[in-house]
Amino acid sequence: MKKIIGCLLISILAILCLTSCQQEEKPKAEKASDGELPPLEKTEKVVIAEDGSASGAGFYIAKDKGYFEKYNIEVEFATFGNSDEMLPAVAAGEVDVAGGVSSASFFNSIAQGIDVRFIADKGHNNKGNSYFTFVVREDLKDEIKDYEDVKGKRIAVSTKNAVDDYIYHKMLEHAGVSPNETEFVLMSDFANMMAAMSNKQIDLALQIEPLITQGENKGIHTRFGDATDYAPKAQIAMVLGSPKFLTDRRDVAVRFMAAYLEGIRDYHDVFMKGTGDEEEIISIMANHTALKDKEQWVQAGVTGLNPNGTIFEEDVIQQYEFYKEQGAIQEELDFDKIIDMSLVEEAIEVIGTYQE
Repeated sequence: MKKIIGCLLISILAILCLTSCQQEEKPKAEKASDGELPPLEKTEKVVIAEDGSASGAGFYIAKDKGYFEKYNIEVEFATFGNSDEMLPAVAAGEVDVAGGVSSASFFNSIAQGIDVRFIADKGHNNKGNSYFTFVVREDLKDEIKDYEDVKGKRIAVSTKNAVDDYIYHKMLEHAGVSPNETEFVLMSDFANMMAAMSNKQIDLALQIEPLITQGENKGIHTRFGDATDYAPKAQIAMVLGSPKFLTDRRDVAVRFMAAYLEGIRDYHDVFMKGTGDEEEIISIMANHTALKDKEQWVQAGVTGLNPNGTIFEEDVIQQYEFYKEQGAIQEELDFDKIIDMSLVEEAIEVIGTYQE
């Protein structure tokens, strides 16, 4: 009798364990018999919070080249004044997809119950041609040549306790210079940094494209090294997804991600590999972003976007730890829950891995 009861208990436990595992598994989009993703039976709208930033390239290209339409997806771009308005809309499912930039306030919002997922890459620096890196005043370029030369200099950074601040500290650490040995100048407007350079109010700045290229062309500043020298895997922006989008609309979400990655691959072909239709992709980027000068798209360092979609997960956690050390975050976060690459993985099963 004991043996029978024991066997029954083991069987019950096995069933409970199997049921639990099945519940934890995310639903998968149904594929056609040939393994491809067929178009959705009816047109589905996906709302993207995007403000015309260059890092939205995957969205713009996928839209204009018909990759979303191929899956019967209609995209709508929504603009928000700031992330404080955007994040609750994503968490509530009013917005399906958005872009998020790493900051302490961003992580604090998540810690306080704003439920969003990091689902794909939306911005990192390309080695040797960073789109977000330091510049030095033109008249100081012979004086400030090496990283240790920043000691005692006035350095403009656009935000405190955000990815800019993180990169700034990474540069100082690489230089062997203490933060106490430089003057941190908080300057939220990148255009104001150029004016401050012209007026010799600052010596260096953590600047962004296309202002880096514009400042070089005007003789205001010059690139100072490259951000990948000291922060080679800095995750600057992520694609955010609504939990409802990832679960309740899984068939739509996987197709959306496949189309997004196809758009990024066209972008990567042109800007990283020098292949593809450069004129077409630059025209799309000029149409959707504030940078209308097509010649500058050829000159400028462009946003890095991973054609296989994944983010630098370890760096995201390092940034979070940095903000905690700065006293800007008190809460603990479960990154196993927040970072969800399952859409990317499922999409790549269909479209294949991009080969460099």
